[in-house]
Amino acid sequence: MFDSIHEECGVFGIFENSSADAAASTYFGLYALQHRGQESCGITVCDDGVFRHKRMDGLVSEVFTKEELNKLGCGNMAVGHVRYSTTGGSNHNNIQPLVIRHIKGNMALVHNGNLVNAATLRRTFEMSGAIFHGTSDTEAIAYSIVKERLKCDSTEEAVEHAMPYIKGAYSCILMTATKLIAFRDPDGFRPLCIGKTHDGAYVVASESCALDTTGAEFIRDVEPGEIVVIGKDGLKSIKTNCGNKQNICIFEYIYFARPDSVIDGISVHHARLKAGELLAKHSPVDADIVIGVPDSGLDAALGYANESGIPYGIGFIKNKYIGRSFIKPEQHQRENTVKIKLNAIRETVKGKRVIMIDDSIVRGTTSARIVRLLREAGAKEVHVRISSPAFLHSCYFGTDIDSEENLIAGKYNTVQEIADYIGADSLAYLPIDSLSELVSNKMGYCSGCFTGQYPVDVKEAGGKNKFDEKIHK
Repeated sequence: MFDSIHEECGVFGIFENSSADAAASTYFGLYALQHRGQESCGITVCDDGVFRHKRMDGLVSEVFTKEELNKLGCGNMAVGHVRYSTTGGSNHNNIQPLVIRHIKGNMALVHNGNLVNAATLRRTFEMSGAIFHGTSDTEAIAYSIVKERLKCDSTEEAVEHAMPYIKGAYSCILMTATKLIAFRDPDGFRPLCIGKTHDGAYVVASESCALDTTGAEFIRDVEPGEIVVIGKDGLKSIKTNCGNKQNICIFEYIYFARPDSVIDGISVHHARLKAGELLAKHSPVDADIVIGVPDSGLDAALGYANESGIPYGIGFIKNKYIGRSFIKPEQHQRENTVKIKLNAIRETVKGKRVIMIDDSIVRGTTSARIVRLLREAGAKEVHVRISSPAFLHSCYFGTDIDSEENLIAGKYNTVQEIADYIGADSLAYLPIDSLSELVSNKMGYCSGCFTGQYPVDVKEAGGKNKFDEKIHK
């Protein structure tokens, strides 16, 4: 309903040496990762080699009632997933964990990311007789691992052999009857970290905020290309596929991740403060107050205020109770729908020159409505500052960015034209060459959605509904 960007999903896994309430721990972990996916969720529990799972459309709190968690029972391992539909669409068979039963045992797989060669892999497997039940990339990963598992002595060896021909972004957790296996693509597009509880349980999650929720202490991030095997003998690392330059998605720091997470050694909160500071340096403007658009614009707004010396204020109240089941209005009602999600605080902005900080502009429709909210609340001027560069290109690695022809920065030739469209007195984006400062120049990152330059060849990638376009047309 709103002009926003979605990340594809979040993953969580836990391993304990003895039978425990792994389902409850996974529930809390997924709850902390809910911001990464609000369309569907699932949990698979392993109890002495027996898999029990629940997968359904809805928020974590909606799907996993106390009764449903009790049905999953106790177990010493579990994996969980929250999802938005980017590649594959809203097919129930795409809900994860994906449970595969093959001749050498069972496995449950959860995946965050997007492959650029999934359609090619799928076509190859289908030509050899494989049957796909959904349209997500995750099935292609699962079949790749199973194919290698039939020739290998262990599942981790199968993962090691499969990774070189799985191209793109994947941070995955795989559960067998005896172990958890976490692995991350060689570019490290999507985050994945490891923690340990006081009683010795290992936890793997997309973000460190999920470790905090379960009482686990952060140990380290999974390295790009690394395979981490967690079993009764502890943790083992396989680094055969390591060695690429890291290319984490820079938008994890700008928008996706929770501000209390630390990803690859960089605080998300600090990165957003830095973005605001850089905006103030590069795009100053005389104003009376700085406000942020909730939630990811708030930290950047504080950074802008700190650097500029202009007071920071709370300009919007966000309705936190809109879930996926919210009924979309008819087309003629859509102009006012932003008011259901956001409301401007008149006392903060009335009669003032306002600097409004947001994380991005996609098609421009929501930005225009938010600017209009401030005008209606009495703002004298509205100057928009964006804590990322302009979106000009598609993402092939798990970010649900609209096609290029629908991106407002591609439709208009100048920033002033975009400012006029959204009704702002002025508009400025974070300069592309400032992105490295968000991560303190410590690592490589992917900024392909801004520059069109991708770390991985995307010729095979296809569109958002690539399986329907390339295979079933």
